[in-house]
Amino acid sequence: MRLLIIGGSDAGISAGLAARDHDPTAEVTLLVADQYPNYSICGIPYHISGDVPSWRQLAHRSSTDLERAGLTLLLGHRATTIDPGAHIVTATQPDGTTATFAYDRLIIGTGAVPAAPPINGLDRLSAADGVHVLHSMDDMFAVLASLQHRDATTAVIVGAGYIGLEMTEALTIRGLAVTVLEQLDQVMPTVDPELAQPLAEHLHQHGVTVQHGAKVRSIARDGARLTVDTDHGSHTGDIVLVVTGVRPETTLAATARAELGIRGAIAVDRAMRTSLPDVYAAGDCVHTYHRLLRDHVYLPLGSTAHKQGRVAGINAAGGTATFAGSLGTQAVKVFDLVVAGTGLRDAAARRAGYDPVTVETTADDHKAYYPGATPVRIRITGDRASERLLGAQLLGSRGAEIAKRVDTYATAISYGACVEDIAELDLSYTPPLGSPWDAVQLATTGWSQAISR
Repeated sequence: MRLLIIGGSDAGISAGLAARDHDPTAEVTLLVADQYPNYSICGIPYHISGDVPSWRQLAHRSSTDLERAGLTLLLGHRATTIDPGAHIVTATQPDGTTATFAYDRLIIGTGAVPAAPPINGLDRLSAADGVHVLHSMDDMFAVLASLQHRDATTAVIVGAGYIGLEMTEALTIRGLAVTVLEQLDQVMPTVDPELAQPLAEHLHQHGVTVQHGAKVRSIARDGARLTVDTDHGSHTGDIVLVVTGVRPETTLAATARAELGIRGAIAVDRAMRTSLPDVYAAGDCVHTYHRLLRDHVYLPLGSTAHKQGRVAGINAAGGTATFAGSLGTQAVKVFDLVVAGTGLRDAAARRAGYDPVTVETTADDHKAYYPGATPVRIRITGDRASERLLGAQLLGSRGAEIAKRVDTYATAISYGACVEDIAELDLSYTPPLGSPWDAVQLATTGWSQAISR
C-alpha cells in the first residue's frame, strides 16, 4: 500500500509512524516543504530565549530515526496540486523541477499559516525590515538573524496570546525591552479576566510594557527603527513580532475540491476522512471535534495534531480508529507563573445550551507548614442543572504543578464527571507536594457550596 503524506510536522509524522506500526509493509512517503521534519514549533521561544541552546534539540526525532522507522522523507518538496481522481500529487522539487507521486491513500497535513491582521503597511514589510511572524523554523532563524543584525534592544509584540507571551518572556530574557499590544481588553484571551489581570501585573513586574484595548493601525519603518501606531498612541522598536493567530492552510485541499468546514478548515469526520476518496487530513489544517460541544470547532494545537495524525495514519493503513475529541487543554508559562485551562468558559457553555456557573477558589499548592507553599487560583465552571464539570482555569507559580492539575480536570471532563466527583478522587498526598484535600478538590468543593446557597 502506497501512503503519501503531505507535511512533515506533528500530524504528518504521527500519521506516518502510526501507519507503519499498523502495517509494516506500507510504503510511506512524506513530502516535506522545508528541511525540518518533525521539529517542535512550540519549542521555538525557548531556543530564542537560550533555554534550549541548539536548534537541533527542537527535533522530536532525527531524520535518521524517522527513516529507520520506515518513513521516506523527501525534503524541500512542496506539493502544488492533488488530482484525487487519478490519485496523483504534483510537487516542486528542491531544484525547481516538478515531479508526480502516485498514491493509494493520501494524508494532508499542511498545518496552518499566520493570520495577517488588517494593519496598514504590514503587506509592504518583511523580515528584512525587522517585521516578523513566528510559525516555522525559518521564521525562527529570521528572528534570530534580525536580533543580531540590528543589535536589537527593543521589541514590539502585536498579540498577547500564548505565543506572544512566550516570546515576550524569551526576548526579555535576552535583554530586550518589550512592549506587548493586544486589541482585546486583556492579555491571554483564552482565560477569564480575573486570571488575565494578575498575569498582566506579573508581566509589568518583569519590566514589560502591556497595553490592551489597543488596535494597531499601521507599522512603518522610521529610519533604523520601526513605529507601530495604535488608536491609543505609538510605540517604537528595533523589531516587531506579529503573532495574532493562525488560519488553516487549505489551498491544496480546496483546489482539489475537498469540502471545507469551520473557519475554512478541511472538513473531516472522526476517522479523519475528507470528502475526497482515499484522502485523510489531520492537524491544524482541519476542524476538530470537541468532546463537550459534540460538534466541530477550529482548535489548532500541537497535542491535537499528534492525536489526529495517529488516527489518520491507522485508518489510511487499513485500521479502524476514531478521534476521541479535544477539550482545548492548554498550559502556558510566563516568567514565574503558569496559566492553564480546559473545557468551556461561560460564554461558550451558554451558547452550547448549558446553564454555566463559574466559581473561583484559592488554595495552597501544598501544606502551608512546609516551606515554599504558593497560592493556586482556580476557576471552576459547571452546569447548574446537571452539575456536570464543564471547564477549569488555573493560575499559579511554576512549581505548583499547574499543568498537571489542569490535566486532572481534563480527564474528569472527558469521562463526564460531575463537579462533586472530583472530591471523591483518590489523589496523592505528601506535605511537600500536596494536601489531604488537593487544591483541585477544594476548588470543586467551593463550587458545590456556592451553588447550594
